[in-house]
Amino acid sequence: MTRKREAIVTAALDAFLEEGYAGSSVNRIAAQAGVSIKTLYRHFENKDDLFIAVIEAACATTVNTENPPWLDLAPLDGLTAAGLEQLRFVLAPQQLGLYRVVTRDAPRFPQLGRRYREHLRALRNEQFHRYLDRWPARLRARISNADRAADTFFALLQAEELAAALHGGTVPGPDHLQQRARETALDLLALVQAGRL
Repeated sequence: MTRKREAIVTAALDAFLEEGYAGSSVNRIAAQAGVSIKTLYRHFENKDDLFIAVIEAACATTVNTENPPWLDLAPLDGLTAAGLEQLRFVLAPQQLGLYRVVTRDAPRFPQLGRRYREHLRALRNEQFHRYLDRWPARLRARISNADRAADTFFALLQAEELAAALHGGTVPGPDHLQQRARETALDLLALVQAGRL
């Protein structure tokens, strides 16, 4: 069963990247995966669920969602490592392709864009909350809203680089990404110290 599910997700990823969400057919995905349509629907309730499974698989290959090593680092180092991991994730070719699919098809399928955003935000923020729980109490006490802190961090972190990559720019090299992650970590810590989050 696991092998069939993986085959379906792989076929779906290829279909979504090549044909978009609207243009992808679950019948063709099932055929490409070598399973019946009935088997596909045993694993996934609908096309939306299949798309979310594709996103989860892409996350699993790029991000350590279980126990990232930065959870045990001090705030500046941990935020820098978390930021670098996030930049590598959002700028990976597969993830950029999925983002383009969602952006292109969201007007016709608004639930797709909503689920995509909510799912990635939930994964990201859950890790961020776990990390904040390990911060020194005096620093943690300065954050009134952990979701707002997470959203602010990731918005500051990736806006410029993601926009450039999506519009045909090159993906920056490792040194630039490291520097960007460190600068954003410092920015967030300044906001925390000022009690702005």
